Amino acid sequence: MPEKVVLAYSGGLDTSIIIPWLKENYAYDVIAMVADVGQGEDLDAVVAKAYKTGASKVVVRDMREEFLTDYVFPAIAAGAVYEHKYLLGTSLARPVIAKHQVEVALEENATAVAHGCTGKGNDQVRFEHAYQALAPQLKVIAPWREWNLKSREDCLAYAESRGIPVAASREKIHSRDRNLLHISHEGGELEDPANAPLETTWQWTESPQSAPDKAEQVEIGFAHGVPVSVNGKSLNPLALLEKLNDVAARNGVGRVDLVENRFVGIKSRGCYETPGGTLILTAHRELEALCLDRDLMHFKQ
Repeated sequence: MPEKVVLAYSGGLDTSIIIPWLKENYAYDVIAMVADVGQGEDLDAVVAKAYKTGASKVVVRDMREEFLTDYVFPAIAAGAVYEHKYLLGTSLARPVIAKHQVEVALEENATAVAHGCTGKGNDQVRFEHAYQALAPQLKVIAPWREWNLKSREDCLAYAESRGIPVAASREKIHSRDRNLLHISHEGGELEDPANAPLETTWQWTESPQSAPDKAEQVEIGFAHGVPVSVNGKSLNPLALLEKLNDVAARNGVGRVDLVENRFVGIKSRGCYETPGGTLILTAHRELEALCLDRDLMHFKQ
């Protein structure tokens, strides 16, 4: 029997071509693990695409509540904001995805895990540190560090040669990552730091110019530093963040335009929309002003 590899599969161009590439170059049975972190995609369509491109099995894991309670809310409570601006929306999702990917690999008796992260970004580090911490015996396959595909055009040509639909990928000028906490945007006009982002680049939040002129009051209730209610109504973590996302987005809250330093030493321009998370962070800081003494507040800063 062929060995098995579990791929963190999103349904995008990169992971869609990785399935046939793994079969051609490693002769593995490919198990595609689809993570639901609130990206809002049609997961049935993602599953169907995985099978169409050659996956032997597809596993869908709902990680939304775990993502919030074990990663997002603790990070906000810790004040984890990268380089004064970035609320780590993409970063925080990677460990929970990797955790479930390893669980699936162990359940399926797989010998390897694979991801679609490039060799220039931070995601490869996030995934592979998690793999090493949780199951160091698993082989790690990172196709972007192995194959001879060098560009988006190469990937599109590879996909077309194997009958993988690429129409949507050809139309996209931006690279985006979405989950419950945020949307990130890279590429397109953002490649030149002199360019302001186009208004059409933003997908979630209203611009301050088109947001309502009348202020909207929001009250967030906390218990032990964790948000538990909005305007006096107790809500579960998922419903709470969805509510705050709606309120903040329509009021033009949560946009960030940032040139950040990557782990590998290069700089990267990105625009981020984190509406509800920005409200929670702001409210939590005000709560700290009430509760923390001077030395602790200054230490945390």
